[in-house]
Amino acid sequence: MRKLAALFLIPVPGLAATSSQLDLATTLGSLLFVIALILLLAWLLKRMRVPAFGQQKGLSIIKQLPVGTRERVMIIQVGEDQYLIGVTTQSIQLLAKLDNPLIQEELPAIAFSHQLMQLLKKHETDSKT
Repeated sequence: MRKLAALFLIPVPGLAATSSQLDLATTLGSLLFVIALILLLAWLLKRMRVPAFGQQKGLSIIKQLPVGTRERVMIIQVGEDQYLIGVTTQSIQLLAKLDNPLIQEELPAIAFSHQLMQLLKKHETDSKT
């Protein structure tokens, strides 16, 4: 019986290697997860076209209308002038200069906490049904 108990106290090299392999696998898995999360967030920011990141000083998009899968018509403002342009994957064409500029519609600034509460309420009602 003492010999059996002594066997359990002797460190087994095979178990030590397995433990380090698990640590390596966990570390690599975590690293890949973080990289994938960063890429996903970058793609979402690009897809959502967040105005704070893409807006240049003195140049803004007033309105845009998709006319195909990758084609769109835009009204842009450069300084005080507004232009109607056509945008495709290959080119950007000036269609017209607008004589009567459109007024850019400003969205009311809503607090983030209010938007979050609305989203949570919507999620709760969706989960109940």
